[in-house]
Amino acid sequence: MGIMRMGYAHVRVTDMAEAKNHYANTLGLYEVLEENGRVYYKGWDEWDHHSVVLEEGGVGLVKFGFKVEHEFDIDEIEKKAETFGCIVERMSKGENPEVSDGIRIHTPSDHLFEVYHGQTMVGTEVGTHNPESFPRHLVGVGVPAIDHALVTAEDVKGMERFLTETFGFYATERVQTSLEPDCDYIGTWMTGGNQIHQLAVIAGPQGKLHHFAFKLSDWNEVGHAADLFSMDDVPIDVGPTRHGITRGQTVYFFDPSGNRNEVFAGGYTAYPDRPVSIWTPDQIGKGIFYHARELNDRFTSVLT
Repeated sequence: MGIMRMGYAHVRVTDMAEAKNHYANTLGLYEVLEENGRVYYKGWDEWDHHSVVLEEGGVGLVKFGFKVEHEFDIDEIEKKAETFGCIVERMSKGENPEVSDGIRIHTPSDHLFEVYHGQTMVGTEVGTHNPESFPRHLVGVGVPAIDHALVTAEDVKGMERFLTETFGFYATERVQTSLEPDCDYIGTWMTGGNQIHQLAVIAGPQGKLHHFAFKLSDWNEVGHAADLFSMDDVPIDVGPTRHGITRGQTVYFFDPSGNRNEVFAGGYTAYPDRPVSIWTPDQIGKGIFYHARELNDRFTSVLT
């Protein structure tokens, strides 16, 4: 199967105390480890050791981790990435706490992706023996798990080709300059399974993060999250609203350092044989924000 899912997002924050309050008390992630200026978190419905890493000192993305199904998948992805022309390095077990050995890929977009096959299993908050539907005492939003991320790149079409040829991803939706085969891509939403998107790429500067997202169940949970953001004075960028692209329901907001987060619900089930949904530039506002049908300046310009 190759890549199963995005395993972790590792980001920098300017003030660890403020960041910990945001991710633990507002979003409701569980702290599992703090060492060497880094704090590790997991959601209540995640079974691996961590999915979010905060590192004090600056702002923006350090790296993403992607988990594969089998150990031999790493060797295959390594060969494909090298054939594509990427710099690939081996990483040893323990370089990331509780994470197996694997590889680091310096992507064509100047992001760092780590690919690994194992992470210490600590279990979900409800367990696996006659589990309840959710933990009784959730904190804040109580996000269950990390969902996806969006990054920027100068060559969106090149990144789509990289993700297709090395990770086995396929595009579910795309923003194109036209309907012609040789047109340029403005954005692509990609996945390796049935999740509507695991990683999206839009045109912009190399190596930047637009947002990383947490999954919720439905409209009610998205609206409840927005209420909590107001209670906690979290800066809301956009929402609650719906995407045209992916059909998901969303709120975009900022952590105290300025990294953009999202809570995301809904969307449709993706399949490799489903025709790609194509959006043109004149409809991109509706594609991103289905109700307002326009983008705000912050959404297109604030990157970390």
